Amino acid sequence: MTPERYRRLRDVLDKRQPDLTVLMENVHKPHNLSAILRTADAVGVYEAHAVNPTGGVPTFHDTSGGSEKWVYLRVHPNVEAALEHLKGRGFTVYAANLSERAVDYREVDYTRPSAVLLGAEKWGVSPRAAELADADVIIPMMGMVQSLNVSVAAAVILFEAQCQRLAAGLYARPRLDPETYRRTLFEWAYPREAAVLRRQGLPYPPLDEEGRIV
Repeated sequence: MTPERYRRLRDVLDKRQPDLTVLMENVHKPHNLSAILRTADAVGVYEAHAVNPTGGVPTFHDTSGGSEKWVYLRVHPNVEAALEHLKGRGFTVYAANLSERAVDYREVDYTRPSAVLLGAEKWGVSPRAAELADADVIIPMMGMVQSLNVSVAAAVILFEAQCQRLAAGLYARPRLDPETYRRTLFEWAYPREAAVLRRQGLPYPPLDEEGRIV
């Protein structure tokens, strides 16, 4: 761990947004899931969420650019459990869903705790997920197609959220609680050591100012 690498990790972690996330409902294609995680990392999402009927997630694809190392992915058994978890933490859930109640995605205030719900590549969000979401958002289309690829739609919406949060100064200071920050920094800096300590049920040791284990 070089001091430069350690400073880079801290700089990225300083900008992580614990109250901005994405929920992927049955996004099966590995390249789509990985591309969404790549975008999530780019806009500072700390933890993403997924629902998969098998209880797992697809194999990561090269388009992730290794972003799965930096964005935690929490897998839920079904959409009801996922939305209950998010709403219990104070998130407003916005489904990317073409419906009569849908509003332009730019009209949403993403500076508040926000979760963007994205559905399967061909079918979109399920009727049950749409029913449980707090609101529907759409990306206006000016051409013949009705919608974008799911990973492209995620990027469009998440970068609007980033734009709003930049304007509001939400990237100007660390927003993770101190214990989460310390734990995540150690896992990023020393993933192998962190895995061993977790298996042994031991706490992570502190790091000095240059990222060395004390």
